[in-house]
Amino acid sequence: MDVSANRRTKRTASDNKEIISLNNVSKAYSTGAPALKDVDLHINRGEFVFIVGDSGSGKSTLIKLLLRELTITSGDINVMGYDLARIKHRKIPKFRRNIGIVFQDFRLLKDRNVYENVAFAQRIVQKSNKEIRKNVPSILAIVGLAGKYKARPRQLSGGEQQRVALARALVNNPTILLADEPTGNLDPKNSWEIMKLLEQINENGTTVLVVTHNREIVNAMQKRVVTLKKGVIVSDEEKGGYIDED
Repeated sequence: MDVSANRRTKRTASDNKEIISLNNVSKAYSTGAPALKDVDLHINRGEFVFIVGDSGSGKSTLIKLLLRELTITSGDINVMGYDLARIKHRKIPKFRRNIGIVFQDFRLLKDRNVYENVAFAQRIVQKSNKEIRKNVPSILAIVGLAGKYKARPRQLSGGEQQRVALARALVNNPTILLADEPTGNLDPKNSWEIMKLLEQINENGTTVLVVTHNREIVNAMQKRVVTLKKGVIVSDEEKGGYIDED
């Protein structure tokens, strides 16, 4: 099959299935060094996409742009219908309610138990106590932690802590889930369990983007793989793998 047939970067913004659209996006920091340069990236609802590349390739910058933690220097960026180059500051919290985020270092509240860590995300969006009592146990069951709701983070293994972080990211039923090195601090067994959960979540309709250095997982799962190098997309393939760029 012609590799060009698998490329996605030329999809037009008129595609109504599109949930993320970057057109000629560049991001330069105050030093003038470009973190991203003329990036075109288009992702449809329900896709599962790996974002890979060496350190300094622009992966973290891309995630921060999608969360509107950073603003672009030039180009156009649209996520879930929001023009992130022009969005008003007061609308950013509402925009972020539809995005779940999972980090490598878990970022759990150490003074609260598993239930309260997940419930915290519900309280931010002002869910009622009745809704919280229904939703938190439900999502904990999905990630396999129904019996751990009273435990504090320090009482959990790394894999269990990442499951709590995943439950917290999912409890508000986000449209998009961003996972930034979600298996970076986990052993192979727990890494695969987290990836299976992400795949299950994706199969239920959530768009999933995973930033990772784990080439074994990327090569085995055969999802769409976008490779960045020095701020430029050098490869974008369906059922792709982790490639090495000289």
